[in-house]
Amino acid sequence: MATTFTPLASLGGGALIGLSAVLLMAFLGRILGATGILAGALGFGDRADWPMRIALVAGMVLGPVIYLALTGAFPVVEVPASRAMLVIGGLLVGVGVTFGGGCTSGHGVCGLARLSRRSLVATLTFMAATFVTVFVIRHVLGV
Repeated sequence: MATTFTPLASLGGGALIGLSAVLLMAFLGRILGATGILAGALGFGDRADWPMRIALVAGMVLGPVIYLALTGAFPVVEVPASRAMLVIGGLLVGVGVTFGGGCTSGHGVCGLARLSRRSLVATLTFMAATFVTVFVIRHVLGV
């Protein structure tokens, strides 16, 4: 399974996530946690600030459309995994963020910036689970 690393796109995406987290904290006093915001927008969990949640999710969905308007083509996304693997991975991420009390954007970007021990443990756990998963998929299962 080949993957491609695009440092400029990764840097740009990381910078935009960081900028979004700073703006959300500065203007609304809220911590950016994508899974919590999505859950609230869909009617699960905390529904406080529902318009902000919908606007943030809409921005995530409209990002590729803006990219299309600027470049004339949708961004190329290559996912070297089957649909079954994506569904299983998505479910595992959902379980992980539920047990972890948030996702990497909330813990890794905002929590670590606030020097939260809980976020440090959560982020290290996410990373360890990722390393183990990649090792098992590539070297044990040979996918």
